[in-house]
Order: sequence, then C-alpha cells, then structure tokens
Amino acid sequence: MKKLVITAALVGAEVTKEDTPHLPVTPDEIVQAAVEACQAGASIIHLHVRDAEGRPTQDKEIYREVIEGIERHTDAIIQVSTGGAVGMSSKERLQPLSLRPEMATLTTGTVNFGNEVFMNSPEQLQLFAEEFERYGVRPEFEIFDVGMVANALRLVERGFFTGHLHFDFVMGVPGAIPATPENLLHLMRQLPEGATWSVAGVGRAQLPMATLGILWGGHVRVGLEDNIYYRKGELATNTQLVERVVRLATELGRPVATPQEARQILHLTRNNFY
Repeated sequence: MKKLVITAALVGAEVTKEDTPHLPVTPDEIVQAAVEACQAGASIIHLHVRDAEGRPTQDKEIYREVIEGIERHTDAIIQVSTGGAVGMSSKERLQPLSLRPEMATLTTGTVNFGNEVFMNSPEQLQLFAEEFERYGVRPEFEIFDVGMVANALRLVERGFFTGHLHFDFVMGVPGAIPATPENLLHLMRQLPEGATWSVAGVGRAQLPMATLGILWGGHVRVGLEDNIYYRKGELATNTQLVERVVRLATELGRPVATPQEARQILHLTRNNFY
C-alpha cells in the first residue's frame, strides 16, 4: 500500500470552546495546533478559521494570517474549507480561494446536517468549479452521501478538474451517510480508477473509520472538527488524535507520508493542478 496521508481537521465550524477547551480559535492557536499536528505526523491541514468572537468566518484576511503562520513553520499542504458554515452565502464561502492554497474542499451536493441543511445546488457547484479553476486550486471532493460522488464526476465530465481526483468521505453526520464498513466499501466502489480517497468519521465513528482507511488503502482525516473525544468521557487534543493514527498505522505496517510524499500521492503541484 502507498504511504498513509493524514489530514488534521483542527477547528471546523460547529465545535466551540464550551464543548472543549482544547479547540484552537485564535490565529495563533490555530497555527500552533497545526505545527503540533504536523510534528505528530499530519501532512495536510484542513483549515477553518474563526473571528475575534470565536465565530466561524471565511474572512480571507484571517485565512491569510493563519496560512502564512503555518507556512513559516511547516511544509504542510494547506487545504482551506469552502464549506464555511451552514447558512453562509457562496460569496462568503469562496473567499479563501483567492489566496490560491494548494487544496480546498468542494462539497458536491446538498445534505441534511443535524437540524440544518447544507445547501450546494447545481448552480452553486458550477460557480464553485469555475472559481476553483480560476485560481488553480486542487479540489478535495467532500462526500457526505453517495450521490455526491456522481455529482463530482459530472463536473469532471463537463471539463472541470482534469488530472488526478481525490475524495474525502465524511461519514456519520446526522442526516448523511452512516459510518459503517458496508457504506465505506460502497463509496469506494463508486470511484473511478486511479482516484484516491480519505475517510473522516464523525464522533465515535472516527476511530473505526480511521482504522478501515488504513487497512483498505485509503487515507485518514482526524481532528476536533469531527470528534472531540479520545475515548468516552475523555476530551482529546488534535495532536493526540493524529498521534493515535500514526501508532495504528505503524502497528498495521503502513508508513505515514511526509508532506512532500503526500504531494506525490495526490499529484499536487503548488497552485496548479493541471
């Protein structure tokens, strides 16, 4: 199997300091969390940011500050979110693309998200695809349900995103695809030959899905965005969650990729995916 690419999803848009004091929210805290996650073995930093009140924001100047801080101390692949938070407009969500990060997430469909609805209409997908190509940013297709794989491939059929394709299966969100081995296998079978994938299990699903990702030749996303517990009743840090995946991968005989090795696996070239 190829080396394992670990993504650290440090912040997200839903978790708060009231949920866990370990959540990084200020630019300095996010940079420090990213540095520690990279030292632990992560090669991709999946990035959300917060405003001065700790609320989710897509303000590109805050993203710029955080990205520059991470790049001063690591060689990590920066993957910004274009999901933002539920209820944000397309214009808000797209702001950090103009910074031309190496990667950004692209959710290819609408999904129930707990008690809310995360909207991604066909018109929005067209707009987002155009903006990704405008700035030369490699998408990670964020898949919350099976039909989103087909939506992503329809964009490719229409001429967007030539080259290597990478998918992230986000499993266990209430209202979206449940995190079961059968469902992960079904998602894997939808992908075209040569595509790569990672899996992000939400809540208690994080550890079993990460283990399957290691064993089944995929890659793994962990972090406080998706799960705040190390085990039942014990709050985790981002670093602990990355370290656990590294230990599991080592025990299962799968080496962990450095950022440069991850770029080779994902066929990344900085600021240009053609």
